[in-house]
Amino acid sequence: MINTLQEKIGITLENYMFKVESGKIRELALAIGDLKDEYLNGKKILPTFPTVIDFWDGGKSTMELLSLNKKKVLHGEQEYEYLIEIKPGDLITVQSVLENAFTKASMDFFVVKREYFNEKGEKVLISRSTVIERH
Repeated sequence: MINTLQEKIGITLENYMFKVESGKIRELALAIGDLKDEYLNGKKILPTFPTVIDFWDGGKSTMELLSLNKKKVLHGEQEYEYLIEIKPGDLITVQSVLENAFTKASMDFFVVKREYFNEKGEKVLISRSTVIERH
């Protein structure tokens, strides 16, 4: 089993683009109850807004690419490293790679690294999410 997991490290996911729209910023603010004016009027993104970007990728899901059983998958951890402010109106391109995979306590852990670039080609954010598949 270790070899199979190790072989998945380095798999790249399909790149995708996302336009940061004021309406999506507002929707997230309302959904999580963070009613600051700057979010409701779409003038500033919430710290967790990249999650919205991730759900709009339009391609194959991480679970599909890694052949994971949806019924056994958990979201383990999420981290964001902001490099440059993402602003409403930005066109973001996301590049993703499986950075690590390992087994621990009868579960497989997959660490997906995403890099987000604005339309100027500047790297604005790095995120890492851990997906866990129970055995």
